[in-house]
Amino acid sequence: MQLSAINQRRLKNFKANRRGYWSMVLFVLLFMISLFAEVIANDKPLVVSYKDQLYFPFLIAYPETAFGGDFETEADYRDPFVADLINEDGWQIWPLIRYSYSTINYDLTSPAPSPPDAENWLGTDDQGRDVLARVIYGYRISVAFGVILTIFSSIIGVSAGAVQGYFGGWVDLIFQRLLEIWGGMPSLYILIILAALIEPSFLILLVLLLLFSWPSLVGVVRAEFLRSRNFDYVRAARALGVRDRVIMFKHLLPNSMVSALTFLPFILTGSIVSLTSLDFLGLGLPPGSPSLGELLAQGKANLQAPWLGITAFLTLSIMLTLAFFMQEGIRDAFDPRKTFQ
Repeated sequence: MQLSAINQRRLKNFKANRRGYWSMVLFVLLFMISLFAEVIANDKPLVVSYKDQLYFPFLIAYPETAFGGDFETEADYRDPFVADLINEDGWQIWPLIRYSYSTINYDLTSPAPSPPDAENWLGTDDQGRDVLARVIYGYRISVAFGVILTIFSSIIGVSAGAVQGYFGGWVDLIFQRLLEIWGGMPSLYILIILAALIEPSFLILLVLLLLFSWPSLVGVVRAEFLRSRNFDYVRAARALGVRDRVIMFKHLLPNSMVSALTFLPFILTGSIVSLTSLDFLGLGLPPGSPSLGELLAQGKANLQAPWLGITAFLTLSIMLTLAFFMQEGIRDAFDPRKTFQ
């Protein structure tokens, strides 16, 4: 598909901003790697060959009897008995990390949380679970949560701001009063109360945080539409009978995207920090879920195990820094006043 001249210019400007461009490459690369977390860190083999038949335990649950065992329950591939049965008549291919986010290492050489060693590269937490595996799964959840929340917040916030700014009058007045009332709510306390009353889950937390994240874009988009709605090209479009929806989203919105994109990095990083904060307080994802906030809480509770806090801090720092630089590059690429050599 051939890009328009203005989009080619934007792409060229984005690539010229090397900090933003390489931050995006690293951010997307790390997220793509985390999408295959089950292939990288798992307590089940990727492939098992037994009696000339191939099995894929990380995708399908097989009973122990499929490998010559005695029980109909799912095989525990870390059990030496099951491993010996498979190795007698076949072979196994394991992931790089032989632990999932919930796998407990019962063969620790020191009490949990144990320091990094050849078996657990970043050590274990206070329940004997592999820290590196939990970081990989937790990174995927945090980034996915932030991206989804940013997308939905942008859609709602931009639409509401566009309607207010374009029509003005009573529509703008009523919306502004409602936003002022909603903006005066103590969002943090409401989130804590709702998270304590409702059983937390990924979807519920997404909806709760969406309630308070979308108004941040309304004011910016509204101001741009109020400024642009009386321009000559808008008046000409109205005189030609162009529908309001077409004028708003095909003509006015592209000229207002620079201001909206300025706030996107704050929504993305803010949503990740909000999820981490709720998990840190114990009001976020269900117990046992891989969470960077829960890892931070463990680091706080186990000062004798500095690898917990340091790992969580470095992961969050790298993630938020790359996200901010990436969004900064995208914002500058859409800004017609920015040029890069």
